[in-house]
Amino acid sequence: MSPAAPSSLATLPLPLVPCLEKLGADVRDARRRRRIPMALMAERAMISRATLHRIERGDPGVALGNYARVLFVLGLEKRLRELADPGRDALGLELEADRLPQRVRLRDRLF
Repeated sequence: MSPAAPSSLATLPLPLVPCLEKLGADVRDARRRRRIPMALMAERAMISRATLHRIERGDPGVALGNYARVLFVLGLEKRLRELADPGRDALGLELEADRLPQRVRLRDRLF
């Protein structure tokens, strides 16, 4: 018998726990505002009610694709597209700007 795998919550960095919990609560609130029952939401997202319940709790063990399906059903998929947008990555843009050359030289061309 092999040892049990560690729970995904136990391996999740601590600052991410409230982020996922908030995402789940936001999904639940968006579903309720749209007056979509859990069973219908799960059917539209092609997931089980149990998986939807786990998403609404912010369970890190649920596949990202399932979160994406739920966001699509809610009409919020465009926001998912912006999560890691390089144009909104302030630190990445700052680091890139720091690496810009001080001067640009043309290479000699032999033609």
